Amino acid sequence: MSRSASVASGPYAPPAPSRELTAVSADGARLHVEVHGPDDAPPVVLSHGWTCSTAFWAAQIRDLAADHRVIAYDQRGHGRSPASPACTTEALADDLEAVLGDTLAPGEKALIVGHSMGGMTVMAAASRPRFREHAAAVLLCSTGSSRLVAQSRVVPLRAGRVRTWITGRILGSRAPLGPVTPVAQRILKYATMGAGSEPHMVEACARIVHACPRAVRHAWAAVLAALDLDHGVRELDIPTAVVHGASDRLTPPVHAHALVAALPQCIGLTELPGVGHMTPIEAPGPVTGRIRELVTTYVTTDVATDVATDTTAEAAGAVPEVTGAVPEATHITLEVTGTVPEAAGITAEVTGTTAEVTATTADIAGVASARIKEGA
Repeated sequence: MSRSASVASGPYAPPAPSRELTAVSADGARLHVEVHGPDDAPPVVLSHGWTCSTAFWAAQIRDLAADHRVIAYDQRGHGRSPASPACTTEALADDLEAVLGDTLAPGEKALIVGHSMGGMTVMAAASRPRFREHAAAVLLCSTGSSRLVAQSRVVPLRAGRVRTWITGRILGSRAPLGPVTPVAQRILKYATMGAGSEPHMVEACARIVHACPRAVRHAWAAVLAALDLDHGVRELDIPTAVVHGASDRLTPPVHAHALVAALPQCIGLTELPGVGHMTPIEAPGPVTGRIRELVTTYVTTDVATDVATDTTAEAAGAVPEVTGAVPEATHITLEVTGTVPEAAGITAEVTGTTAEVTATTADIAGVASARIKEGA
């Protein structure tokens, strides 16, 4: 999808990235990746849903890029990522791992956010080593792990075989969506958005969805119809929050409740009244606010802890081994070098025989002290 296919102005116009790159997945599929915001800011990785693109996250990127490093990518066949013959949940997991490997430093932690099929991507990657290396926490928006067609309420009939059959034919249709007309926008709004969605929100969604090639739409619809990632939910053993629209017809709230019940470390469900499936566009404030909360709690805290741990470790390593008897009232002053912040020093008081060394970090600015205590 070119940027001209999305809205040109307003909060849903895609912002220009700081840089762009191409990640290469395990099977050679090429993925368009955008990075927004300062390189030294806490990272957030955004994975969009079926028939969407990086443009779907425009409101979040605009807000977060001021003080976060926002990484967004186009799923294979979507946006500016070329189509691939491999359309499987395993491929989605491979793609996410490729993006994480190309945009994050070894061991660097990030918040991973997935909407709809993007959330399913996270579930599929839950047990992958690279995902576990980089995921500090997860936010799942408007998604589910199985029975998507059977539980969809897009078709206004009672649940059962007839509704499931009709829903499957509609979602898996090869028919072109055509231009973004007022009628097309009304249909899209009914199927995917809440009744109170404002016209500019509906237009933004319609332009993104209509830009998806129909062959890609059809291929991934078949994957979603057969989806069973319940095992992936159980393996997602990191702090995970869920956001869902109470008026979501495509993935109704029953999916959110099932996720909450099955996640090993669920940290809360946010249910948004009157909001449909397109939560990041329909409710940008609450979604972005939840992202900020999770980054502050799980990503920024992890970074501070790692720095403190590294500082303490270096301080402890700077204390020389003392053997034998040490004359009483001997004082040793040590200069700390390496990665310990400037002006960090260690003062060690030595009395009697040496048996125990305790090192503590005073603060992130980096003053460390170590005391050698007399052993029993």
